[in-house]
Amino acid sequence: MKNMTVETKNFPQGRFSERDLSWLSFNERVLDLAQDPNIPILERARFLAIFVSNLDEFFKVRIAGSKRRIEAGIAVKSAGGMLPRELLAAVLSESYRLQKKHSEIFEKVVRPLLADKDIRIIRWNELTEDEKKSLGTLFIEKIFPVLTPLAVDPAHPFPYISGLSLNLAVVINNPKNDTELFARVKVPPTFPRLINSQGQRFVPLEDVISAHLDLLFPGMKIVQHHTFRVTRNEDVEVEEDEAENLLDALERELTKRKFGAVVRLEVEEVIDEHVLELLVEELEASENEVFRLPGLLDLRGLNDICSLNRDDLKFAKFIPRTNPQLATIESASAPDVFEALKTRDILLHHPYDSFSTSVQRFLEQASTDPKVLAIKQTLYRTSGDSPIVSSLIEAAHNGKQVLAIVEIKARFDEEANISWAKKLEEAGVHVVYGVVGLKTHAKLSLVIRQENDRIKRYGHLGTGNYHPKTARGYEDLGLLTMNPQITNDMAYLFNLLSGYSTNNEYDKLLVAPHSVRDGIIKRIKREIDNNKSGKPSGIRFKCNSIIDEQTIDALYEASSYGIKVDLVIRGMCALKPGVPGLSENITVRSILGRFLEHSRIYEFTNGGSKEVWIGSADLMHRNLDRRVEALVQLEDKEHVSYLSDLLDLYLNSETAHWLLDKNGSWMKKSLDTFGNPLQDAQEQLIRRKNLRGLD
Repeated sequence: MKNMTVETKNFPQGRFSERDLSWLSFNERVLDLAQDPNIPILERARFLAIFVSNLDEFFKVRIAGSKRRIEAGIAVKSAGGMLPRELLAAVLSESYRLQKKHSEIFEKVVRPLLADKDIRIIRWNELTEDEKKSLGTLFIEKIFPVLTPLAVDPAHPFPYISGLSLNLAVVINNPKNDTELFARVKVPPTFPRLINSQGQRFVPLEDVISAHLDLLFPGMKIVQHHTFRVTRNEDVEVEEDEAENLLDALERELTKRKFGAVVRLEVEEVIDEHVLELLVEELEASENEVFRLPGLLDLRGLNDICSLNRDDLKFAKFIPRTNPQLATIESASAPDVFEALKTRDILLHHPYDSFSTSVQRFLEQASTDPKVLAIKQTLYRTSGDSPIVSSLIEAAHNGKQVLAIVEIKARFDEEANISWAKKLEEAGVHVVYGVVGLKTHAKLSLVIRQENDRIKRYGHLGTGNYHPKTARGYEDLGLLTMNPQITNDMAYLFNLLSGYSTNNEYDKLLVAPHSVRDGIIKRIKREIDNNKSGKPSGIRFKCNSIIDEQTIDALYEASSYGIKVDLVIRGMCALKPGVPGLSENITVRSILGRFLEHSRIYEFTNGGSKEVWIGSADLMHRNLDRRVEALVQLEDKEHVSYLSDLLDLYLNSETAHWLLDKNGSWMKKSLDTFGNPLQDAQEQLIRRKNLRGLD
């Protein structure tokens, strides 16, 4: 297909928002959920923990990448118009603001509300004497043996500080010669971040250690101690073209990850200036990388609190239901996926539709079915104890030919993926790592089955990873099908991934890096042509992020012809909606909630005959240019109608959301004009699924 380009000569400069600042806005929306009085308090605490984890990864990758570009002398402005140094300064400043806001929400909102429900996060000086005695015993018996105090002096160089570890900087006085010394004590990650003292009273682990520093430095006087935390560059880069063995090369690079440069130094707000100067000098941190924060550092530990058996303080339990097309008459029997697919394609919507009785069942059934000859599977992220991996191993043991396309470069899952990739190989599964230079992000599963004298293919294409645990918390879509055109396309794509092929043309799929961007822009231009011809036109997308400038310019062009464009974007958005003469017909909203909105839907009015695609690709450069992605068109009218109704729900004025304005600011819309809460889209879907289960 010819590369589609968009005429941009009349488009103004400054029409794109900065990607990284947009991402920080997304994480602030996560933070805002911790302040929502309509959300149960333990779930609000969990959103605080999610905010921390999100920001940690952002620093490990995006900030690290910005620093690399500056060090390399790159002085090219971003699409948003900022030079690398300007952008880095803006991002660090905004990150600092958000972290202080996070600390304030914890201390002034969430922590007091937890206390109101008899869940107390307290400091050492708030403990009773009995609690101190009990924790002292715990320290001596279990914590003390694993601690290693590291002195800093001419004989003891400043120790290596691992990324994201919590540490104590300790100043000690030697009474024999009245000299001050410095030492570092690492807070061991093998213990809970928050120690349960009695009942539901929790004390930070560093407080327990700090109260017993005299046992670590006998005979010394403890002058002061402060908590600090370091974030390092952990973005791994592998030169695939130069690597004889990608697996070996990646394993070598992973050993270097922990020694990456410091990109952030978090310290207590009350830290002594001399101690801070020492840390900054030894860790080679710049001034704007130092974050002085009130209260506790590293509140990822709130996840432990959220695991308490307090259902009264959590979202109401929701049990996914088996999709009606897979449900059997006898509820105790497992669905026969192959028989169900002989009737029609099945559209899955997780977590509302059960992953275990659909996708997981599909592969479990294939692994033991004597008619199944082969299974081909892509794996980007999955759990170490995944039943998906177990099914592939079982299939290989049963003599079936099994191919697994394992993306071992899935960021921060590399070690886990390498581990179970080796287990698959040992079981006789053919394991390959995709196409050199590209990450395999497509979500595909293909089963080849012999039925009588004919070969039949059954496929699954999805928007989410084959990860049973995240399937309970991520909102995703999937298509189970035996449509011969789709499964034939899938077979060609798997052959490309496992062998050599120059085929870039598919009948029913759009495949990156060759045809996703071009295919979407082509359809946007078709909407423009339909509009000019007086035919119905319109565009509605739902995805995680939209950053790609070519696609955005195509949407700007559509808007200039009066075409209504509605976007539901969970995360980053470089498009500016509502700009006169550019995007006044474009709206952008974001929806966040108990489930992570993760599906990608691309809907085109298409002259009145709606065309809908789902798949793995967001509208970002990495998805469109540096990954293997797949989108599939839905042809079943009921499936198209279901997704159209889903978009209607997300875009309904009575649904709670955040709305993006032309200046890049997000406005929360949670109340109607009478001050009543707007409906929660996810809760509406839960109700619909529960009602369906009662039919």
